[in-house]
Amino acid sequence: MKHCEICGKGMLTGNTVARRGLPKRKGGIGLHTTGITKRRFYPNIQRIKILWDGKPVRAYVCTTCIKSGKVTKV
Repeated sequence: MKHCEICGKGMLTGNTVARRGLPKRKGGIGLHTTGITKRRFYPNIQRIKILWDGKPVRAYVCTTCIKSGKVTKV
């Protein structure tokens, strides 16, 4: 998996929780978990040309670093 070459941002893991039932505040008896599945959160990474030590280089950079001005595009 690719990661940002500037800040090191990469993939995070989490869960999707499947629930069944009506919430108590809506008049039900509450939500019940029927399944938990692993999932992945991917950062928005783009392959762009940047200036690295004065030379143009193609690199994988997240959009947060592009927007904040941490890299200069060629």
